[in-house]
Amino acid sequence: MSTAREEILRRVRAAQGAPPDSTPAELPARPDKERGAVIDEFAEITADYRAVVERCSADDISARVAAALSTYDVRTVVVPPGLDAGWMRDVAAEHVPDDELTAAALDTIDAVVTAAAAAIADTGTIVLDHGADQGRRALTLVPDVHVCVVRESQVYADVPTGVRALRPAVEAGRALTWISGPSATSDIELQRVEGVHGPRTLHVIVAGD
Repeated sequence: MSTAREEILRRVRAAQGAPPDSTPAELPARPDKERGAVIDEFAEITADYRAVVERCSADDISARVAAALSTYDVRTVVVPPGLDAGWMRDVAAEHVPDDELTAAALDTIDAVVTAAAAAIADTGTIVLDHGADQGRRALTLVPDVHVCVVRESQVYADVPTGVRALRPAVEAGRALTWISGPSATSDIELQRVEGVHGPRTLHVIVAGD
């Protein structure tokens, strides 16, 4: 009896008109994109998901984080334990450290600021591996606003390249959270509703290294 994998490959070969016992040809390698083009694509596709995307230099991160939180009238913001303290220097909102806050406590906090582990240009996706500068998953699921700082060097052209970069986190047993825009569902009367399963607002700051 064939395994599920063999059955899938058999169907792929049949669809391609190849002999049943042939080896599928490898997909041609995708041409490398220039870094600027990769970052531009990430910003464009992420914005298509109704996220707010802006770019800045490394020196302007704190000012941009503060401006973003002010835009959403944030009064309290939860801070992962390993977040760069300099990023919060200009933030006027109350900083709330994550001392294993309960879901109920997190629900009273307006926003969270995190770093990222990687970003995928092809899909406009941010990946968190929940290291110290990103915090546990609950931090990015309960507050209504998520401000995420992505370094330009963390933006990868496609999913395979990004997955390879995330291998150390996987081998360390850390969970990965893949985020493409703010939380949204169309289950309610087939109307798009944001903020049901996570943040209503995703604000991405793509910063230089």
